[in-house]
Amino acid sequence: MEERKQSVRIQTSLFNAAERKLLIRLAEWMPEWVTSDMLTFVGFAGAVIIAAGYALSTINLNWIWFACFGFLVNWFGDSLDGSLARVRKAQRPVYGFFLDHNVDCINESIMFIGVGLSPLMSLSCALFVLTAYLLLSVYVYINAHLKNEFKLTYGGLGPTELRIIAVIISLVLLYVKPLREFSCSFTLMGYEVTLMTLDIVALVIAVVILIMYLTSLVKDAREFSIIDPPKKKE
Repeated sequence: MEERKQSVRIQTSLFNAAERKLLIRLAEWMPEWVTSDMLTFVGFAGAVIIAAGYALSTINLNWIWFACFGFLVNWFGDSLDGSLARVRKAQRPVYGFFLDHNVDCINESIMFIGVGLSPLMSLSCALFVLTAYLLLSVYVYINAHLKNEFKLTYGGLGPTELRIIAVIISLVLLYVKPLREFSCSFTLMGYEVTLMTLDIVALVIAVVILIMYLTSLVKDAREFSIIDPPKKKE
């Protein structure tokens, strides 16, 4: 198989510098028996904990704390698996790219469905945000192949910042009852629609993601059209 070059990681998020130092230190501390694949599985386990915590919050809202713990577990595994490989100079560009990003998509699906099963957000809104997120993810993966660059940050926010925001919002809704119980109803195309606080936040986030996706899509399509112009008929 032809050797694949490692895509250039474009990460300019708010906590990137501090996070990178922490991840390198953690990777150096990891015992030899810990592998990147094990950490990828830890990230997956974190996604399952997140989903379970949100789903169980229908029984008792304090399960949201379990979901918040899941974000920490997910960050640890998902962020450290690649760092461990880079510190040990044991990168596997083809296998790592394939496994890591397939698992990422599975993790995101599990997490959003879990939130949609909670009393904080409707499942339809959660799936809408998931769709927008996966569209942007596919765009990033395509560019990693075509442009050899892997953009992890949009609007100064990367996966770590989004996890922190999710934890903050979850805890605010847990302890601020008026926000948690707020809802507004309206009729849309003959259907009665009710939105809770987190539904509104999620829809705003989804719209922002879609705007970034479509803007980047049009911009790159123009660039690729210049690089790969129509062939003239002979």
